[in-house]
Amino acid sequence: MVSFRPRTIRGQLTGGLVIFEILVLAVLSLVVIREQRSELQTRTDQRLEYEASQIALQSRTALEGKAFASLEEFVAAMRGSPGVHAVMVTDLAGQRLAGDSGTDEAMELTPTERSFLRDLSKPAIFWGDKGTREAVAPVRIHGVLQALVWIYPDDTQDREQLHSLLRTTLLSALFGIAGCTLFASLMARQIARPLGVLTRATRRMIRNPEDTAAFPIPISSSNEAADLTTAFNLMVASINEQRAGLNDTLALLDSMLANAPIGFAFFDHRLRMVRVNQFLAGMNSLSIGRHLGKTLDEVFAPGAAQALHTAIEQVFADGEPVRDLEITNETPAHGRMGAEMRSWLANIYPVKTETQTVRWVGMILSETTERRRADEALRKSEKLAAAGRLAASIAHEINNPLEAVTNLLYLIHQEQKDSPAQPYVELAEAEVARISVITQQMLRFYKQSTRPARAEVCALLDSVLSLHERRAAMLQIDIDRRYCSEAPLFCFTGEMRQLFNNFIANAIDAMTPGGGKLVLRVQRVRQDAKTGLAGIRVTVADSGCGMSQETRRHIFEPFFTTKEDTGTGLGLWVSAEILAKHHGRLRLRSWERGAGTTHASQRGGTVFTMFLPERLEHELHGEPAPLQTAQSV
Repeated sequence: MVSFRPRTIRGQLTGGLVIFEILVLAVLSLVVIREQRSELQTRTDQRLEYEASQIALQSRTALEGKAFASLEEFVAAMRGSPGVHAVMVTDLAGQRLAGDSGTDEAMELTPTERSFLRDLSKPAIFWGDKGTREAVAPVRIHGVLQALVWIYPDDTQDREQLHSLLRTTLLSALFGIAGCTLFASLMARQIARPLGVLTRATRRMIRNPEDTAAFPIPISSSNEAADLTTAFNLMVASINEQRAGLNDTLALLDSMLANAPIGFAFFDHRLRMVRVNQFLAGMNSLSIGRHLGKTLDEVFAPGAAQALHTAIEQVFADGEPVRDLEITNETPAHGRMGAEMRSWLANIYPVKTETQTVRWVGMILSETTERRRADEALRKSEKLAAAGRLAASIAHEINNPLEAVTNLLYLIHQEQKDSPAQPYVELAEAEVARISVITQQMLRFYKQSTRPARAEVCALLDSVLSLHERRAAMLQIDIDRRYCSEAPLFCFTGEMRQLFNNFIANAIDAMTPGGGKLVLRVQRVRQDAKTGLAGIRVTVADSGCGMSQETRRHIFEPFFTTKEDTGTGLGLWVSAEILAKHHGRLRLRSWERGAGTTHASQRGGTVFTMFLPERLEHELHGEPAPLQTAQSV
């Protein structure tokens, strides 16, 4: 396909200006002609209405006096008026009473004209069947319609006026286009001249990059072209200055693009960082500027720095990469006080120049902290599961001899009622009964039911507390039970025990070692404020150390824990899943100890409030609802 687009600035500017003016001329002509035609049409209609009214008045006078000859003369005189082609007077049947009989209009009325043979109240202007404007006016004698006056206008004069206006517009536009084209050509020449000089010098440099004799290019103007020429001169000078180090820079950039998809750093022979990316800088919580020129000992912990130092020296020595080097480093903890241990996987490789000598050593770091934490938490959870299975097995095996001991104590109690050792027998029976309760609770935790059943929430809480009472007593923790009389709930009893156990165990941990108060409240709710459902509200409150805002944001995430030595980070995550399965709702309030709180105890604390709606069996087997949580300080 042939393109007619001009290739030069002069041609593009001139052609674009001509096309623009032609478009403007066309639009302007259309608007002017349209407005002029509308104005002429309005004037013609007003003239026709006036002339029709005058002829109707004269016709009424002539028809009253039966003066048809004078009417004929008046009509003939009106036909010679400016803008009038023909005039005719007819009766209500359409028969001509006066007018030029030699015209086509006088011979017979058209269907459109006959539609006006009715009781007209005033003159009317309309479009005839031949596409021309016509006027009709009623002739009334003593209030009775007797005849109609028809006027056929002559638009020759109007067309001549429009043609004259169009010729004037076109002539003015042609003069304007010629003047603008000449002006645009002169301006384009002034613009294109320095650009032509710049183009020729550029082509000369392309043919021979070492030939810079044409530079600096002389500047002959003071416009944007001069700025462009100045910038080009500076660019050529900068290229000459940087050509010596171009190959090294390209090798460095190619290595960065090809081998550093994550965090990277480059080291010189003195083991100083010459370049790092933002990802690696973020790993150490330091800015890029605080890495450049630094040694490994100034950025990493001693253990990690020594491992990297040895590996980088090895790469400089033999030119072979070191892969999958695991390192650990202590960095500031995000959002928390102190520091945290983080781990990375390092891949160290040589960056060689054209002479195959190792100029730099590159290092790629990928963080493995979260993966190691997940693996560690998984190992801990597996250990806990194994311990649970072992505890359940032991509890099952203890039940048999325990039952025998219970029977023997009963027989001793019955046969030696008067013995001085009777109180000791009763105490032994009580302790054996307590051991039996503990083993039964352990079995219930392990052998969880797969079907929901109706359970008493207060009894579930007491069964969980029986596992923690001894520890709570040793820690001087006061347990305050505030139960309602009855709190039945249709639920998975094993999961509900696990839920309560997680919250109670965390509360006791929060009050270790200073002791405190643990409040357990169970209430029946007729209608929950958020869901509108009936159910059970369970509150677990402690006066422990409380939680920070950062901790509250993450407590329901898997593997998040504040107990680095003993915690797995799965307890509250599992609890949230259990609540969601039971369509429950959770509210958390907490204030840190010593955080400037105005709480009366000044000790801090945490309150978990759970709402468990009453559900039918088929509802609990459905999809879990998203857990609704609310937090406040």
